[in-house]
Amino acid sequence: MWENAVVAYLHYLSFMLIYAALAVENQTFKPELSAPEALKVAIADGIYGLSATTVLITGILRVFYFGKGSDFYASNPVFWTKVGLFFFVGFLSLYPTITFLSWLKDLQNGNPPRIGKAKAHWIANIIKVELVGFAIIPLLGALMARGIGGV
Repeated sequence: MWENAVVAYLHYLSFMLIYAALAVENQTFKPELSAPEALKVAIADGIYGLSATTVLITGILRVFYFGKGSDFYASNPVFWTKVGLFFFVGFLSLYPTITFLSWLKDLQNGNPPRIGKAKAHWIANIIKVELVGFAIIPLLGALMARGIGGV
């Protein structure tokens, strides 16, 4: 029983950290960043990545060991929508993450990154889409937990 509670707690906590990290990125990111601002964005993105990995691992544990059983999840289209949205948002996050990682050498030298306006616009929009996607995922979880979509 304790293991179940701990895995659920880590799942929810990691999800909240994802959202918090994206909120920091959304509030901090702009076309012209100072080196400290860029470092803040890069650190937030690292927290996002670690938290997303934890959500994925704890989600798998919940499906196979601590949840309602893999049959419950496998037959639920809401579950698959939730998983698909998670992976879609994760895929979208690759572009900003690769961009932020490309800044590390400049940031180590104390230099701010150079971001073109078009690229900054794309990244800002991707972050907003990620926030919307991660706002919908808990709704899908709540629907699923209440038997909606179950066969």
